[in-house]
Amino acid sequence: MFIRDSRPPRIDTLIGKSAHVQGDLEFEGGLHLDGHIAGSVRAVRSGDARESSLSVSESGSIEGAVQVPNVILDGRVKGDIHARGRLVLGATARVEGNVYYGVIEMALGAQIMGKLVRLEPEAPGDGPGTGPGGVILPQA
Repeated sequence: MFIRDSRPPRIDTLIGKSAHVQGDLEFEGGLHLDGHIAGSVRAVRSGDARESSLSVSESGSIEGAVQVPNVILDGRVKGDIHARGRLVLGATARVEGNVYYGVIEMALGAQIMGKLVRLEPEAPGDGPGTGPGGVILPQA
């Protein structure tokens, strides 16, 4: 009845578990983070930036603002998250900051210490499989 996008996120850039980045990071395409970033993370707006995605593993962490259209978070973010597209928070996700989202999916155990603010979609309509407020409805 409801369709979820089950494609794995595209990864163009990988930051390993032992890497520590000091400063802001801008990227195109897909970024996977296993390490730590002390600075903001932003998807560059060249080409089709709506397809840019960030995935943060359980060992990954960011101390700074995140401005990426699509985010899959299993680690920690200390700062605001702006995900105009889709935000997926896994069971081990921890956010200390406000979350601005287009569509959100949260697993049991995910923690947010801040406000949840829904952003208006860029195109009319919420998309398939979403309920009021852009929250993804559970599959039957």
